[in-house]
Amino acid sequence: MFLKITFLASMCLAAAVRVFSQSEPDSAQILNEVVVVGDRYREVIPSQRLSGEKLEALSSFSVADAIRYFSGVQIKDYGGIGGLKTVDIRCMGSNHLGVFYDGIQLGNAQNGQIDLGKFSLDNIEEISLYNGQKSEIFQSAKDFGSAGTVYLRTRRPRFAGADSYNLVSYLRAGSFGLVNPSVLWERKITRNISSSLNAEYIYASGKYPFRYRRVLPDGKVAWDTTAIRQNGDIHSLRLEGGLNGYTAGGGSWHAKAYFYDSEKGIPGAIVNNVWKRSQRQWDRNFFAQFSAKNIIPLPEKCEMLFNAKYAADRMRYLNPDTSLMYINNTFMQHEMYASLVGKYSISGNWDVNLSVDYQWNTLNANLVNFAYPVRNTVLSALATAFEWRRLKGQASVLGTFVFEDVRSGKKPADKQEFTPAVFLSYRPLERHDLNLRAFYKHIFRMPTFNDLYYTDIGNILLKPEYTVQYNVGFMYHKEYKGGTVSVLDIRADAYYNEVTDKIVAVPKGNGQYRWMMMNLGYVEIRGIDVCAQIAWKLPAGILVNTSLNYTHQKAQEFTDPASRWYGGQIAYIPWHNGSAIVNMAWKTWDVNYSCIYVGKRYHNSANILANYEQPWYTHDLTVGKTFLFGKIRTRISAEVNNLLNQYYDVVLHYPMPGRNFKIILKAEL
Repeated sequence: MFLKITFLASMCLAAAVRVFSQSEPDSAQILNEVVVVGDRYREVIPSQRLSGEKLEALSSFSVADAIRYFSGVQIKDYGGIGGLKTVDIRCMGSNHLGVFYDGIQLGNAQNGQIDLGKFSLDNIEEISLYNGQKSEIFQSAKDFGSAGTVYLRTRRPRFAGADSYNLVSYLRAGSFGLVNPSVLWERKITRNISSSLNAEYIYASGKYPFRYRRVLPDGKVAWDTTAIRQNGDIHSLRLEGGLNGYTAGGGSWHAKAYFYDSEKGIPGAIVNNVWKRSQRQWDRNFFAQFSAKNIIPLPEKCEMLFNAKYAADRMRYLNPDTSLMYINNTFMQHEMYASLVGKYSISGNWDVNLSVDYQWNTLNANLVNFAYPVRNTVLSALATAFEWRRLKGQASVLGTFVFEDVRSGKKPADKQEFTPAVFLSYRPLERHDLNLRAFYKHIFRMPTFNDLYYTDIGNILLKPEYTVQYNVGFMYHKEYKGGTVSVLDIRADAYYNEVTDKIVAVPKGNGQYRWMMMNLGYVEIRGIDVCAQIAWKLPAGILVNTSLNYTHQKAQEFTDPASRWYGGQIAYIPWHNGSAIVNMAWKTWDVNYSCIYVGKRYHNSANILANYEQPWYTHDLTVGKTFLFGKIRTRISAEVNNLLNQYYDVVLHYPMPGRNFKIILKAEL
């Protein structure tokens, strides 16, 4: 199979080279800008987006920090710069969220977790969040396969005038021993081919003061002390290289190689009066991917997209503390992926699309009696999109076929599922930009390799975890001329989700480290997301952009009707949370204020006072100024995060940093 995929990728690359080597017609003009060609059905269900100056202005260190400002999102953050950061969308679990990097999904067959803290914002041009799925049909079958998706689009080279290169460098320094240099080099190779290279290094001691306070149910203070967080250091190196090309016929291709290497301490939970842990983790991630769109001649109404990827991920976890359990585990994942997409326009207002994907995953480990699983997955999606007067719609059905084999132990049964989705948008008023929208989607997620095969924990009889989503909402957009308010954008959605056959870990026997994965849970989720964005033009040339997001969620567990806690709010899901962003620009100065609020919640589905978690909030402030030294555009900014120095936990017993600072110097040539 590897040879087949390599041969297919080689043929596509060869075809691309033949196209690029052809002489261009005299009338052809290849722009050096990033040209985004939008599908006319794309905005059936619009996304939440952060891009450009708004993204840069946020007091965000990684992609995970920026995503916190979207409505309907919960971040599990275990603290510190190197702490694990995962995203949960609308309470369905982080494994139901697909993360796509330049159009191809990031994978982790071992545990399904994508640590968004590993991805810097220095090379990210836009972050988009979609509920359901991206609202276009010209995409791989993978794009149809998640309950929600995050798209990370890296920067594409753009050159002004006769320039043939760009150079952008960052230097960050701040609290907790942070030193973070990065450099981005972009080069125009020919009129329609360019390259980019991005390198970033991060070091931080991870030592920050925190307050550890616990109040008993009767109101008495059990303990109240301050300490310094230990074993939270990180050393990491990230390298990315890319080639981007455009063809005279309107096609495009992109190739990327990514490498990440890190060593970090795992500070662990503060329990049983233990303040310092000794666990360490080493990660080494590599992937190379290629994407080509319409690079070969096609009939007039046809479009074609090809994606391919190879990834290798190595993780070593060491727990030298023999008083707990000595662990020295190494895991190695390999993944190969190929996708072919074809779209045909039946008429000017009706398109159909067929996508076929193949994915191969393996996992090796130094565990005793490990199964060494191999998973072959075939996905096929048939989709259609139409527009009739002021009604837009999309419908799709995804077929998923999973074939699994193991070297030792019992082989799980092969699986096949067909899951549909329908999206509708209607504009009731011709002269006003008001859109009503609704969608239904049925999707599932496969158990991970850890769920199935981890020694003395896995369960090969696990069923997939299913979700059903219902959503109704509206979006209103208006632009004003000559007034103080220039743009008004309001979005609101109400949703109902069901999660069945939820995969959970339950104790097995009396041993503290003996667990079993089982299908136990059933969860019902009801919620409302509201987002308002307003742009202002004030006197003296002051420009202000404001954004408000609010989410109300009621996520109840209905697993066991006999349980005393039947119908309780699931762990770590607040009833209320929201964010606010205010960005103000005047001449060469800019100020950005942001706030995040997370309301009361419980760290267990038993909603009792002993499990109650206090609300928390953070205020962040950034002030920046831009200078011009000859051709060098320089920006210096100062950040204060957690301005009011609030001590809080996102996850119980994992204290977050208090007030901290950063100085950022950016130079662009």
